[in-house]
Amino acid sequence: MSNVDLSRLQFAMTSIYHFLFVPLTIGLGFLTALLQTSWYRKGRPEDLRLTKFFGTLLIINVAVGVVTGLVQEFQFGMNWSAYSRFVGDVFGAPLAMESLAAFFLESVFLGLWLFGWNRLSKRLHLTTIWMVAVGGALSAAFIMAANSWMQRPVGYKISSAGRAQLTDIWAVMTNTVFIWAYIHVLLASLVTASAVMLGVSAWHLRKRSSPEVFGRSARLALIVLVPATLFSLMVGSHLGVVETKYQPMKIAAAEANWNTCGPCSFSLFQIGGGNNDQTPTKIIQVPHLLSLLSTDSWNGTVQGLNQLQAQYEQQYGPGNYIPNVFIQYWSMRVMAYGGALIFLISLIGGYLLWRDRLGETRWFLRLAVWVAPLPFIMNIAGWMLTENGRQPWIVQGLQLTKDGVSPSVGTATIVTSLIVFFLLYGILAVVDTFLMTHYARKQLAPEEEGAEEEVEPEFIAY
Repeated sequence: MSNVDLSRLQFAMTSIYHFLFVPLTIGLGFLTALLQTSWYRKGRPEDLRLTKFFGTLLIINVAVGVVTGLVQEFQFGMNWSAYSRFVGDVFGAPLAMESLAAFFLESVFLGLWLFGWNRLSKRLHLTTIWMVAVGGALSAAFIMAANSWMQRPVGYKISSAGRAQLTDIWAVMTNTVFIWAYIHVLLASLVTASAVMLGVSAWHLRKRSSPEVFGRSARLALIVLVPATLFSLMVGSHLGVVETKYQPMKIAAAEANWNTCGPCSFSLFQIGGGNNDQTPTKIIQVPHLLSLLSTDSWNGTVQGLNQLQAQYEQQYGPGNYIPNVFIQYWSMRVMAYGGALIFLISLIGGYLLWRDRLGETRWFLRLAVWVAPLPFIMNIAGWMLTENGRQPWIVQGLQLTKDGVSPSVGTATIVTSLIVFFLLYGILAVVDTFLMTHYARKQLAPEEEGAEEEVEPEFIAY
């Protein structure tokens, strides 16, 4: 493997692993804030116990997520110094805002929330958890703004030294790709956290562990999960229309659409395919659906990979501008089919909740436990769809990935760091899995008299 491939592999490994924590942190912060708000307004001890219980999972997730996230920015200077020199003046701005504003906000108020029990007033303490939720959402906003600039560069100029310089930060923060991608990430975060909350609650309901309490968290999870999943599917569909306009190669690869068509059908599955197979066997083709998903038009024209390749060669010079079609095709379907499956299951759960049969339906509780990992698989597939679809560009239309690597970093250094990161992340995965499952299965601490006035975080009691 070349240094480019090794650097890409390392960045992909660390990015995917880190992104396992990001949506859960954002969504769980919001759900925990809702639980504490309910306790603040109505004074129900069950809401307080749930706040502390799921707050424990939030703290664990943040702690491990921060460790994995630190590696990301170091890699820009370590393996991608040419990229950093070229776009540092643009790409660095939202990253600096994320570190100095959003992450600072989130971490400070998380500390205040963690150590503020019995020290801050109930209203002020409630404010801290909401600020944690806001900080997590803002952090994602700045990161997505930087990433969306790589997908569709705006608000910049190329200096006489050949470097990209920021000219309009407002253009970066209102980038059409950013707006829709960011909304999609927020909704995916709510889907992830509510699916985890539902799964944990269902496990306790099956075990008859505090059913009156975990019935409330299952109810909240379903109330959030149904609309969040529906809107996530809708926003994701519109994001495909936006990307068809600015990154048509990405969308063509997602359907393995080698030649321009209009109207275009959408294949539910295919046998074969990939960059060396332009005639795979497509199973169950839905007429007009690809045109509708890509152009928002029943008879819309979707450009093919071959035609786009010829167009890019004329525009940018000789080279292969087609991403890995196999990854694109199946990443898109894993994400879409997983979302449809979660929506269907959440509708069934909503029906059972409406009929007051949720806690009694054993087969659904068993199924809900296994739904919890599904959003993580979908998030990984969505990230692969987004990042792989931009290849061979590291910045769409401006810099090729092969031109962004560090020229002074040798193969041995990359391989060594790759092995170290792999082992480190493997250890963190074991630790995180143990802690999350251990505390998720913990029975709630018994309700104590006067709990509304004197409370301590449940994870400290453990």
